[in-house]
Amino acid sequence: MKVTIKPSEPRGSVKAPPSKSMAHRYLICAAGAEGESRISGISLSEDISATVDCLRALGTDITITGDTAVVKGRNVLEIPSGAVLPCRESGSTLRFMIPQCLFSDKDVTLTGSGRLFERPLGVYEDICREKGLALNKNENSVTVRGPLKSGTYTCPGNVSSQFISGLLMALPHTGGDSRIKIAESAESLSYIGLTLKALQTFGAECSWEKENVLAIGGNRLHAADVCVEGDWSNAAFFLVLKAMGHKVDVTGLDSDSLQGDRVFAAYAERIMRGFGELSVKDCPDLAPVLMALAACCNGVRLTDTARLRLKESDRGTAMAQELSKMGITVDVEDNALTVRKGRLTKPSKELDGHNDHRIVMALSVLLTVTGGTINGCEAVGKSYPDYFQALASLGAEVTFDE
Repeated sequence: MKVTIKPSEPRGSVKAPPSKSMAHRYLICAAGAEGESRISGISLSEDISATVDCLRALGTDITITGDTAVVKGRNVLEIPSGAVLPCRESGSTLRFMIPQCLFSDKDVTLTGSGRLFERPLGVYEDICREKGLALNKNENSVTVRGPLKSGTYTCPGNVSSQFISGLLMALPHTGGDSRIKIAESAESLSYIGLTLKALQTFGAECSWEKENVLAIGGNRLHAADVCVEGDWSNAAFFLVLKAMGHKVDVTGLDSDSLQGDRVFAAYAERIMRGFGELSVKDCPDLAPVLMALAACCNGVRLTDTARLRLKESDRGTAMAQELSKMGITVDVEDNALTVRKGRLTKPSKELDGHNDHRIVMALSVLLTVTGGTINGCEAVGKSYPDYFQALASLGAEVTFDE
């Protein structure tokens, strides 16, 4: 599907969508908690739908009405024989659900599509090998077999915090005390903080024991009623319009949130002051929108970008390709990239969304300046199905072509 956006002057107020990161975590915690939990503020993006489907495949009773999910906790150690979990294209779902499947001493299969199984699972492969568990990966699925037990686990911190979060959400159910030792300097520490917050909300005994060591008690979780907070990473696509000088306000964000992407406001201010260097070590999802803002004004050098290659697309290269169609040069290195200052022009040809929701949304911001067309706009359904409706509510002229 294609979307065409005409040059416009966005203005008005828009509510931030709910945090996908917190929704994943609350749903998984509730599934293993004793009693019935209510999670309000749910948005059924493709990624959240994948997590819901996977939890149901494991036997969890989840009823969703409007934006509220009612989750009846179950004994997570009991997994239906022959369970198959459809992770779609959600890397978060896959990495969070693998440890949940390792409670079974029988094979459990997780399936996926797109680039999902091109993304690394080496951390879990190493853990399974060390602990005598099974993990067999092929082109479109991975099959695992446990049982996972309490103990001490070592994870690298420089690959993805999702592996650490996945273990964190599983180990309380093993019945014994556990430790997770982070071998290298951890990236995306804020996401581990979100996992701890979710687990503690549901009664788990888990915390930082010391630097790079997490302690997890083996206690049963209890039900809770929670509301998913606003999402800073997706709100950034509207906050960037404000940074560009438009009269746009974004509501529903917690200024004290643990989300690492809360740094967007400070990063945007820095870009608007002039060319500078910013690290995306703890906020890699902000890279495309920061590149979009930099293309409009002063350029930027982003460091710690190596993980951008492992997302739904190779995000640094994808943005470089599309920005070149708009007169902007991007130099991509192994662990850094530079958006050079230039004159943003109307795209010389259709832009490509690279099947990546964040690429599509970042490019759409630029089209409010230049006008143009993006092919593959349906990718926004992965995290923010109503994105273009929200953009149109601010006065952007948006039309679709099948």
